[in-house]
Amino acid sequence: MSVVTATVLAATPLPAVAAAPLPPAPAVMGKPAAADGAQLIRYKIVLGRCKDTCRIKVKITNISRKTLYDVSLNARLKVNKTKAGSCYDYVGTIRAKRQRWAGCTVRSSRLASLWNRWLDGEIRWDTHVSTVVHYEYYR
Repeated sequence: MSVVTATVLAATPLPAVAAAPLPPAPAVMGKPAAADGAQLIRYKIVLGRCKDTCRIKVKITNISRKTLYDVSLNARLKVNKTKAGSCYDYVGTIRAKRQRWAGCTVRSSRLASLWNRWLDGEIRWDTHVSTVVHYEYYR
């Protein structure tokens, strides 16, 4: 048996905030393309409350017949194409045809200062989340 390591990258733009903060708006990602072949997962990115801290949740679905080990999530948040912060979550094992939720919270001084600038009316609030899901499985 050999261990295979895979990494999946996806990004999703989220709607801009007009006059007031919007409620959580889900953004659905399909099956991402990869350089080495078909991926074993699908996932959906949901941005929760996002003011001076942002909650990012990802629903990871194992679409294969293999058990995935050592699954982890890295998320990077950008506001107006400026990096506002990043976060990490260890998911663990996902059995075949099952799903798990992963989530992390971005807290940074850059995000807080961007939020204060938005409250003052200086900037727009266009958020963009990119995620990397890393997993291993046995052949």
